[in-house]
Amino acid sequence: MTGFDRHDISRRTLFKGAGALGAAAAVGAVSSKNTPVAFADPAVGSRAVSIAGTTLDTVGVPAATGPKSYRRLVAGPAWPLVVRGELATPKAGRDSRRTGLASIVQTTDVHIVDAESPVRAEFVHQYNGSAFRPHEKLGAAATINLVQRINDLRSAPFSGRRFDCVVSTGDNTDNHEFVELGWFLTLFSGGTLAQSTGDLTRYEGVQVWGSELYWQPESAVNDLYKQKGFPQIPGLLASSIKPVTSPGLDTRWYSVFGNHDDSVQGTLPSGIGALDALYTGSIKPDLPLRQTEVARIADAFGNRPADAARMLAAQATTGPIRTVTPDPRRRPFTPRQYIAEHFKDRYTGPGPVGHGFDRDAAESGITYYSFEIAPGVVGISMDTTNHAGFTDGSIGQGQLDWMQRLFTRDRSTLFVAFSHHTSDTMELPIPDPERPLERRATGPQLIEFFHRFPNVIAWVNGHTHTNKITPHRGPTPAQSFWEINTASHIDFPQNARVVEVCDNADGTLSLFCTLIESAAPYSVDYADHSVTGLGSMYREFSYNDTGYEAKRLGTSVDHNVELLLPKPV
Repeated sequence: MTGFDRHDISRRTLFKGAGALGAAAAVGAVSSKNTPVAFADPAVGSRAVSIAGTTLDTVGVPAATGPKSYRRLVAGPAWPLVVRGELATPKAGRDSRRTGLASIVQTTDVHIVDAESPVRAEFVHQYNGSAFRPHEKLGAAATINLVQRINDLRSAPFSGRRFDCVVSTGDNTDNHEFVELGWFLTLFSGGTLAQSTGDLTRYEGVQVWGSELYWQPESAVNDLYKQKGFPQIPGLLASSIKPVTSPGLDTRWYSVFGNHDDSVQGTLPSGIGALDALYTGSIKPDLPLRQTEVARIADAFGNRPADAARMLAAQATTGPIRTVTPDPRRRPFTPRQYIAEHFKDRYTGPGPVGHGFDRDAAESGITYYSFEIAPGVVGISMDTTNHAGFTDGSIGQGQLDWMQRLFTRDRSTLFVAFSHHTSDTMELPIPDPERPLERRATGPQLIEFFHRFPNVIAWVNGHTHTNKITPHRGPTPAQSFWEINTASHIDFPQNARVVEVCDNADGTLSLFCTLIESAAPYSVDYADHSVTGLGSMYREFSYNDTGYEAKRLGTSVDHNVELLLPKPV
């Protein structure tokens, strides 16, 4: 058993009156009986131990004015606490009775990018915004600011309980390269890195090619981004490749496997020889000469990954191409190699050794595991990727059988499941090449599976880059659970989430979910190329990215919430 720093802080200033329902304003969610079940809580300040450093205190929002459609960010009004009672009725006086059982920080979709890799198809970003992001070279600095925010908070806002663990729910790398994995592990465990490959003295990617298709921050080229209002910033790319040092997390952390940790660009199948050879070579496919060809490749990325892989490999011989400095560190890793890297001494950080994976997992290839979050609360790290490619996921029967044994072994234990994919992005039940004869289940089937076990209280995931919280009502109230989906670190709003499991001592549990942002300020002078300054610009550029989607923010019922459910044991 690992050690825990338990802080059972009772409420010194109680939420008065008839409880959350009696003194709050409805925010519009209704139950099947047309009675309100979600309420904005005006007393969040008195209910919490501390809201500092969270979106309960302040949130980055666009300034009212700016050049063209470009907006700088400023501190905006906090997101409220919303009490959600779809699965259980909140009872008055629960604040004075509450005990914090577990405190978790979820990070997700960090996407540490080798932006100079030959195996990227940035030119399809007109059709898929994730193919190129103007801020991707600043990811290391931005992640350091996220790590710093978690370290500064140290404990959860409502229970005051010290963080028991951090769980990163997949897509920790962007293109499953060894160098990206090393950067990610260094950022979370502590150490120095330079987010650069090839010629380490200069940036060699698309942002110095002079193409109007990509933001050219160091030149006066009137690219698509400058037309929107993006600034020209001398020296930015030179600063992006300089070594930076991460303090590493102060809290033990766990790693979940995502599709970008397994596939080429998170989509194309691995193991295609011609494509694998491109990773470490000197040839990089460039923008096709005809727009129809760009559209054809983009369509293949979305619908025919194997065809897209062949197209990209063929372009290396038919052109157009660019020549880059080769780098053996770019070679793609396999799932077993991903696991093995987590066991290296230099990546142990605050622990645990292997960051959740079993000692023999690098040999067995089993990418799922369980771990104790706190006494009586166990985490389940699922692998929902399908090694055949595609972005959607599914889950193998072997994992379901393993989870069933865990859930039934001790019915007094509460379980929180973690995965990369969400219930509505697990629609790929095709055979997994790793286990071709194994049946695979979809998201709806996994929901039904969880309903069988009252001690499964939450399913926490990422992948969609969107804040969304969904109640899953079971056949009986006790068989219900909450699905908690959190936006990514790479795309705006760049949130992580604190999840608290609390016992209300009245037959209910409360899951407090509080979104946080990195520690970087909302805006800086563009000449500030410190780690803090680069982290700030990372957030600002992500908001103004041409691929920005407002829906990723979610709504008030997906932000800071108290999720009620019956206590199952």
